[in-house]
Amino acid sequence: MLASASKIDELISKASKEKDFAQTAVFMAKAAESSERYDEMCKWVVALVNARLAEKKDLTEEQRNLLSVGYKHVVGFRRSSFRCFQHGEHKENDLIKSYKQVVKGEVMKICMEVLDVLQKKLIPNVQELAKAAEGTETEPKHQEACIFYLKMVGDYYRYLAEVDSETENAKNAEKFYVQGSDLAEKFLPSTHPIRLGLSLNLSVCYYEILKNQKKACELAKKAFDQAIAQLDSLDENSYKDSTLIMQLLRDNLNLWTARTEGEGEEEDVRVKDIE
Repeated sequence: MLASASKIDELISKASKEKDFAQTAVFMAKAAESSERYDEMCKWVVALVNARLAEKKDLTEEQRNLLSVGYKHVVGFRRSSFRCFQHGEHKENDLIKSYKQVVKGEVMKICMEVLDVLQKKLIPNVQELAKAAEGTETEPKHQEACIFYLKMVGDYYRYLAEVDSETENAKNAEKFYVQGSDLAEKFLPSTHPIRLGLSLNLSVCYYEILKNQKKACELAKKAFDQAIAQLDSLDENSYKDSTLIMQLLRDNLNLWTARTEGEGEEEDVRVKDIE
């Protein structure tokens, strides 16, 4: 029998009373990830967020990545399902239309849950930490975390815009991406994977959501060219991640250029973004 949500909540509640709950939550989140139980993974990470904030602490880099990975999987296959209903051969079928609304509701619920954690908890907390550390050697670390969260906010507003184009979701996605980009230009090198990922996803937002193909291409090219110019100073620890995102930027540019010149297949090739 599958474990119910209430049983998982009971486990988390019991574990949260332990002295080393953060360590336990990370361990359980990884266990849920390895067994592909991503909904439960997210529950452990959100509990971890609450515990860290209660101590006026931010998430570590490892913990931030668990947050990102968990929700990426939870929302990812539902986004894929929604796209299938958008372009499938039965998209005009009444039952499919109703089914699509079910999936849309699931995507929206997940996105709002993530945005609540980010906008009401993590971002205000890390902004306070950054302000307190202003001018010290720890400020860049807090600003990097803030940029990471702002990118996530932009991502999840973009996902909302994919399923609900009649609201302010698209403008909100652009707003938070731009806020993150402004901070990234100040605190992160052009080759940093978070800064590159932000540029990649903002360019995708301009192309797919805001329908500003020119701006998408300009942004992607600028980010790629700036990173190429600083390639010699690339951090060894982030080399693989940074070069992967640079390749995605170039792939998108090639695809968008081909489409502009009338050579691309609009339906057959998907634009690439990154979590």
